[in-house]
Amino acid sequence: MTILVVDDEELIRNVIREYLENEKYEVLEAVDGEEALKMVSNHKIDLIILDIMMPKKDGYTTLKEIRKEKNIPIIMLSARSEEYDKLLGFDLGIDDYLTKPFSPRELLARVKAVLRRNREMEVYEVGDFVLDLQGHTLKIANEEVKLTPKEYELLVYFIQNEHIALSREQLLNKVWGYDFYGDDRTIDTHIKMLRNNLGKYRDWIVTVRGMGYKFESDEKISS
Repeated sequence: MTILVVDDEELIRNVIREYLENEKYEVLEAVDGEEALKMVSNHKIDLIILDIMMPKKDGYTTLKEIRKEKNIPIIMLSARSEEYDKLLGFDLGIDDYLTKPFSPRELLARVKAVLRRNREMEVYEVGDFVLDLQGHTLKIANEEVKLTPKEYELLVYFIQNEHIALSREQLLNKVWGYDFYGDDRTIDTHIKMLRNNLGKYRDWIVTVRGMGYKFESDEKISS
């Protein structure tokens, strides 16, 4: 897997490179948007980590130009945490957004999650827990578990982001959409129902106090 890191700050590029190379990823670097576009044209890249504030071409402009030609997964980095910046990034087609300063370990977890989401996986299976994405079914001990559409979407999103703490706002935005006007109780109610349906696996959905939830299976999920 080859990852392109685009940031005009050398220190940040070095830190990201170290963590990625420790996980055996090949790392390419670009210091601005123009250099990034050349890299995209000349290399097979599996994921891009893209800063917003850069000289020559900013992250948004670079993102637009990349999306005209390629559908490479992109994680955007920014020192700006305003909701507008995040929404604009997602509207333009990013896969995830991380605000500076950030934890390199969290970035690494998000890289793995985005790459996992973008692989063409048909089945998630751990022991007798089997989620069939093609058949849109969940089976536990060979018995089909009936989930509502939102419970199913929540479960898939949790699995795609295993080990990452997800806020209630993130879950609302991803599963219900940005134009949904519900509140945190919507998430908590659906989580309660989903846990009940997961039976012996209910504890895989872990409450993160003061934030939201995360998914932690007993074994690594395989496809």
